Amino acid sequence: MSGGSSSFPFADEVKKLAYKYALLNAAKYGKAREGPVISKIMGERPELRPYARDIVSIVREVVKEVNNLSLAEISARLKELGAVEIQKSEVKKKTLPPLPNVDRWGYVKTRFAPNPDFLIHLGNARPALLSFLYAKMYKGKFVLRFEDTDPRIKTPIPEAYQRIRDDLRWLEVSWDEEYIQSLRMELYYSIAKKLIEIGGAYVDLCTPDEFRKYRSARRACPHRNMASEDSLELWDKMLEGYYGEGEAVVRVKTDLEHPDPSVIDWVAFRIIDTDNYPHPLTGSRYVVWPTYNFAAAVDDHFMGITHILRGREHAVNTVKQSFIYSRMGWRYPEVINLGRVNLEGFILSKSRIKELLNRYPHRFLGLDDPRFGTIASLRRRGILSDTIREIINNLGVKSSDATISWDNIAAINRRIADKRAKRIMFVAKPILLVLENLKLPYQIVLPFHPSANLGSRTYTITTPRVYIQREDLEKLGKGDVVRLMGFANVVIKDIDLERGEAKAIVESFDVSEARSVGAQIIQWVAEEHSAKAGLYVAEGLRLRKIRGLVESSIERLSVGEVVQLIRLGFARIDSLHPTPILIFAHV
Repeated sequence: MSGGSSSFPFADEVKKLAYKYALLNAAKYGKAREGPVISKIMGERPELRPYARDIVSIVREVVKEVNNLSLAEISARLKELGAVEIQKSEVKKKTLPPLPNVDRWGYVKTRFAPNPDFLIHLGNARPALLSFLYAKMYKGKFVLRFEDTDPRIKTPIPEAYQRIRDDLRWLEVSWDEEYIQSLRMELYYSIAKKLIEIGGAYVDLCTPDEFRKYRSARRACPHRNMASEDSLELWDKMLEGYYGEGEAVVRVKTDLEHPDPSVIDWVAFRIIDTDNYPHPLTGSRYVVWPTYNFAAAVDDHFMGITHILRGREHAVNTVKQSFIYSRMGWRYPEVINLGRVNLEGFILSKSRIKELLNRYPHRFLGLDDPRFGTIASLRRRGILSDTIREIINNLGVKSSDATISWDNIAAINRRIADKRAKRIMFVAKPILLVLENLKLPYQIVLPFHPSANLGSRTYTITTPRVYIQREDLEKLGKGDVVRLMGFANVVIKDIDLERGEAKAIVESFDVSEARSVGAQIIQWVAEEHSAKAGLYVAEGLRLRKIRGLVESSIERLSVGEVVQLIRLGFARIDSLHPTPILIFAHV
């Protein structure tokens, strides 16, 4: 067996250095990068700077090869080279800072209150997980509350209730109590009536434009100072359906001189025509609906919530709701404001996602399309729940905004998945390779993981026909040595790309012989033990499908399982029938 040669006189030495530093870089950061490897080589051998172009070319190939290895394989090869292995310190879970004023309350009860108008995304998952962890930390209680009192603008999606529950359970978040606001309307009505009776709210019949003029002038509208009895009569008319949309609202009395106009006598109830905009749970039973601030304020009190973790953008809502608490003599919960979370390169906006789905329904794979930033979409793409939990744990309870890069998510997910993902081979754009000199039948046992005990698959090969990637074959020539991973070392005999076929001679089976000549190691599938498969790859808003062949052993695996496609990267099994479909996660 013989390998190739290079006109660059220091090629072999540079390749060894590049291999060592690429392995060290990948062991430390999860993925090797060309820049740091080149810098290390130049630092160790400054006299090679005149050959920078040759060095860059060699490093590029080596980094690509190293990034196709698993972390276990990287560790093993570092030991073979005698290099100092990077000792990875275990990821330390950050401890949460103590909650304020726990002693004053005597207990802790938190809540997560999603609007089921769509699935939750990474930004929503942060307060959900943190609220759950705090309740657990203080041996308190955690509440799940669906805030679904806007059937017109933020129309609830029937399936979203269960999908949100599923997302939370996937994140290992459990709750002690569950409530749905649309099923608590009578409670809101009773509090509204009481608030009107004590002069803390009133029914306003002004048009929106008329009210805005009064508000701008910091003057009371004509209905603000009417007797409570008169306002209660108008309230009853609202409940009876006497008024149409926009003709009457209930306002909470606040401070007419408040510097923020949105706080001044904010709307607590409005009329929604549920004949035209029926609620998915209550239909057209109700026409008077509480706004977010009213329903949330009432529920937080009656559910005994002590601490609220929510986005910093809700700061003004705290001010608005405090007027109800002050009027009713209630004690307002402690509030921890969290910064926004942005996922680089992904769409998190519910309205934007719904707009795309409505406009281009056939271009997407459903609500959990892997191009979105929802928790369900990240899961479908192959991101593990442990990864999401670690990211949120690292963010903590900071009030500053944070942008999470996909590279960061991929690095964490790679580290976690590497220990548990089965390895299988997928061949894109397959081309036939006929093996000569192979004694048949030939049995081969391939472990699903190089170090973890994840089982193995056994193939009995009775025909000398396997498939390899066209891309790999295009880089080879007659006489080149190649290693069929886990199988045999072969020498290319003949290549006919037009016919889509090549021939090779089986020379040996020992992997050390392939390494001694620097043979390329490639994936393959036996013709008789393969299945047609599709691999979806998301690139921004583009989703391309790669057709190929996968090992037939994939049928033994489960839908939803994250696997490592050898030399390609991690992917999640999306379906198995009629043909296997996988969704690519990352390298």
